[in-house]
Amino acid sequence: MTKFAVIETGGKQYRVSPGEKIKIEKIETPEGEECVFDKVLLLGGDGDPKIGAPYLGGVKVGAKVIKQDREKKKIVFRYKSKTRYRKKKGHRQPYTEIEITSI
Repeated sequence: MTKFAVIETGGKQYRVSPGEKIKIEKIETPEGEECVFDKVLLLGGDGDPKIGAPYLGGVKVGAKVIKQDREKKKIVFRYKSKTRYRKKKGHRQPYTEIEITSI
């Protein structure tokens, strides 16, 4: 069984394993740089899993930033019937794509 961890970043939790590419909430790290996540909630794989309360001490997940970008546009449309109320707005959420290098 492969080694995996559950990390917390941007108010969300992600299950990651080495070599995996994921999209997370935007972090202020330039492309090509390394970043470290120290909020590790769970460490699993061979043997018994280690569960933090709330975080595991001394466990870090290393990652490399691949891309800083924005999602495709999502349309936000508000409408009320019989009152001629219509509002159309677009939104593009920024994200960071990372590749997990080590646990």
